[in-house]
Amino acid sequence: MSTKPGYHIEGPPGTFLLATCLPLLLYFLFFTCNDKSGCPAPALLELRTISLETLKAQIPWPENGLKGLASWEATSWVLAYYFLNLLLHRILPAQEVLGTKLRESGRPLKYRFNAFSTTLAQLIPCVIGTYHYGAGFPLWTYIDRNYLQILTANILLAYAISISLYIRSFSIKPGNSELRELARGGCTGNLIYDWWMGRELNPRITLPLLGEVDIKAALMMRPGLTGWLFLDLAFVAKQYRLHGYISDSIVFVAAVQAYYVLEGQFAEPGIVGMIDIATDGLGFMLTFGDIAWVPFLYSTQCRYLAVYPVHLGWTGTILVGVVFAVGLYIFRASNSQRNTFRTSPQHHSVVDLPYLQTRRGTRLLTGGWWGLARHINYFGDWLQAVPFSLPTGWAGYVILAADSAAASDAVVQMGDGRVVVQGAARGWGVGYTYLYAVYFAALLLHRERRDCEACSEKYGEDWEKYKKAVPWRIFPGVY
Repeated sequence: MSTKPGYHIEGPPGTFLLATCLPLLLYFLFFTCNDKSGCPAPALLELRTISLETLKAQIPWPENGLKGLASWEATSWVLAYYFLNLLLHRILPAQEVLGTKLRESGRPLKYRFNAFSTTLAQLIPCVIGTYHYGAGFPLWTYIDRNYLQILTANILLAYAISISLYIRSFSIKPGNSELRELARGGCTGNLIYDWWMGRELNPRITLPLLGEVDIKAALMMRPGLTGWLFLDLAFVAKQYRLHGYISDSIVFVAAVQAYYVLEGQFAEPGIVGMIDIATDGLGFMLTFGDIAWVPFLYSTQCRYLAVYPVHLGWTGTILVGVVFAVGLYIFRASNSQRNTFRTSPQHHSVVDLPYLQTRRGTRLLTGGWWGLARHINYFGDWLQAVPFSLPTGWAGYVILAADSAAASDAVVQMGDGRVVVQGAARGWGVGYTYLYAVYFAALLLHRERRDCEACSEKYGEDWEKYKKAVPWRIFPGVY
């Protein structure tokens, strides 16, 4: 099948493949990296002799088969969690911000942002509960016992939301008073591709008691990111229940990921200028990414460390901390410099920086951080995410019975008497714990390409001049 001009991700075939395989990949990661047999399951280390029966015995497959993938109870709790987030969004104080001007009407939408306080309002009771109940706090144990069913509920919700929004998008009429518009990238006429990309740019609904809700902004900054934080904390508690202590590696990962989440939510108003809000429609790509892919893939490192604690020591902790700090500095400093240049061009820190004056009247920085690469901030963003994976080391483990021959040499013993060793699995778990870093790099590379296409259309010849002035895309001298 040929790919039409303007398609991304190899068009309809590529998007169909992703929509089918990515949810299955999340299930695969859960089943084959587990607390029953190992990470990966030992059968995967012997592919020549592997059998379905052997593999099934080594994974936490539900006793009642496919029916056990979901439960009404877990689904109800997930829906209650989403309702709580919407309720807190409505009743807590919020900062109101105008978005970018819409393409057709030339008018901006108004956004109401309070994701940071919404998360704190949920986190504080959990801190109090953990103080009283310890690692056995019911929320943490419930997440651990029902992880599979919670994952399924979020995947099904992603499908339900994206399908309903796709159908609803056909009710948009030109010049409507609700400022509803279609996203250019999601209106190719191909059902699968448009459903994946999203036809409606900024879908909003009005709910009883909750008022108007911008679905895209709500999903982007609340349930998924906050859920990622809660999953991490549940796995920290699980490590303590299994081993009787908390390792420095899981503390570091949980801490930097919590910072990543909370800092992003604190700076929530900045999302109005992001491609996800300003350009992309809300389809399965963003919906699944926000509420399933982000929390359940990004928490893989803590899920791994909960079963196999890694001890970094002060030297290891400092080293991964430095990598995180350097990435954070590049990301924040570059974005701050760009924002200052846009909003306060006479500020002493940017007044002497070279720039390219465009025919549109805007100016493109060609000096400072932005003279190094056109998206140097992407490099910083990726570099600060790599330490999420580094504490897992040369990952991989096998879980053995207490009376096994290798048990006497084990240094990690669980409360139920079983022991965890790396053994033959050493190194084979890297595909699980480092998948996030690889995926995030691919995401940023793809996003940079899309940004380049959009800027080329927007600035025309001026963009070609800019690319000559700043030839490197993300990392100077490399790419």
